Amino acid sequence: MDELLIRGALLFDGSGSEPVQADIAVRGGRIRAIGVGLAVDAQRVVDAGGLALMPGIVDSHTHFDAQLTWDPYVRPSPALGVTTAVIGNCGFTIAPCRAADRELTMRNLTQVEGMSFDVLQRGIRWEFETFAEYLAMLRRRGSAVNLVAYVGHSSLRTWVMGADANRRAATGEEVAAMAALVDEAMRAGAVGLASSTSPAHNGAGGAPMPSRLASDTEHFALVEAMGGGGRRGVYMMTKGAETPVALLEEMAARSGRPVMIAALLHNGTNPGAVFADLDAISAANERGRRLIGQVSCCPLTMEYTLASPYPVEGLASWRAALGLEGAALARVLADPTFRQRVREELAQPSAFRLFNGEWDKVHVVQVARDRHRDLEQVSIAELARRAAKDPLDAMLDLALDEDLQTIFTAQLLNSDEEAVARLLTHPHSLVSLSDAGAHLTFFNDAGFGLHLMGHWARDRGVMSLSEAVRRLTHQSASLFGLPGRGLLQEGAAADLLLFDPATVGRGVTRRVFDLPGDAPRLHTDALGVHGVWVNGVPVADARGLIEDAPLAGELVTQFDH
Repeated sequence: MDELLIRGALLFDGSGSEPVQADIAVRGGRIRAIGVGLAVDAQRVVDAGGLALMPGIVDSHTHFDAQLTWDPYVRPSPALGVTTAVIGNCGFTIAPCRAADRELTMRNLTQVEGMSFDVLQRGIRWEFETFAEYLAMLRRRGSAVNLVAYVGHSSLRTWVMGADANRRAATGEEVAAMAALVDEAMRAGAVGLASSTSPAHNGAGGAPMPSRLASDTEHFALVEAMGGGGRRGVYMMTKGAETPVALLEEMAARSGRPVMIAALLHNGTNPGAVFADLDAISAANERGRRLIGQVSCCPLTMEYTLASPYPVEGLASWRAALGLEGAALARVLADPTFRQRVREELAQPSAFRLFNGEWDKVHVVQVARDRHRDLEQVSIAELARRAAKDPLDAMLDLALDEDLQTIFTAQLLNSDEEAVARLLTHPHSLVSLSDAGAHLTFFNDAGFGLHLMGHWARDRGVMSLSEAVRRLTHQSASLFGLPGRGLLQEGAAADLLLFDPATVGRGVTRRVFDLPGDAPRLHTDALGVHGVWVNGVPVADARGLIEDAPLAGELVTQFDH
């Protein structure tokens, strides 16, 4: 007997072809049959008339590495249609990690991924040291979704170099030791190697994340170790200005493997930069080097306070404030010389920073003192006009007057929809960058797939719904070599998303308190989702996550490369 029969759904099979009306029967976690009017016995029959069925979303850019150790349901992603999550992006992993380096690793994540140190201390279960031991723990604990793991460059550096990892270049012996660890991780089941050279990526005390100190020689050695003669792996890089596409093309050439480039977002103050990178990516592909640009279908909007202002921490002029707290931080933020340096840097165009001085896109969300209540929902540009001040001064003065408790929101990048439409439809782009599992109090783009289908395909008509589904499923599954995933076909894994094309989308963002220690995070509800199955097991329905659902996700360690 089949466990599940979904009858009369409009099937979007993930290939990009036109949908067809049909039934799907599931047995043993796989799609057993697809057809019209299937006459089968099933334990559960779902009448899907008026609804659409597609493969589950493959989220290729998450940071669930830490959260998985305390929350195998990886909230909120399953309820948002995600059935496979790729973890370890940007190289910010928690394995390998020696016991002596655990606090440093957690403090780095506190800074670079906007995570609470208290949450990480309370939540992470350190039942591993090596990467292979971490994978074994994931397999033992289980997960609501399928998992695919990168080995992370910053973790490799910390394992080999300890506290020196974010202070200096590696020696030849240290690079060789890291390369050996990469080979070991690939044999254990890593999907590839992830790294970052982005200036926005800082660790404890404002020091650069370890991978940012790697030489080109080190990067080449590690990506060649990953490629193993061109037979395995994907190299993922979040690049800064000093990492041109040409260098990443050389990495693809030496390893013989695809290179995934993040984060390609449109910058309104330097609008041509992202398209120049995409042009270079296209040219590389024409030369036979496979490069893919990770783009986002969401405007990058963050909530923050000046006590932890992630949007500006990538500014060189802000380094004087990094790692400071309380009175020491307040003194720096009040310093006229510090403020002038920030203003001067913002006046210079850049394609690689989050905030670019667009003060009309920064708003006061919540004030801490009643006398400022009338400033809520007011832009910093308007606040500056009212106070007859420079915008930076107006924001800092308000924050200092409220002991840095004022909550701001900033629309940072990807706000020009015509430009974003070009990114989404580029032949060598991958719709991604949810950052699910990180920046939990800043933003939540875990519903990016529903947003692509609802806003961009249905409402804007930028692409067909069939193409949107392909970009969220088979495109990623094929790139990573995920066997039997990303397509609705007989014998494939029953990773399924049942939805209403007329209403699918993501809801408004709200704050919930379900992290370790009842700490807050931002949450987004799904719109138009009627069911999500992972390997044939229901994990979400129209009400959201099924809290007691069996952990049916698989840890994928074998790939069709």
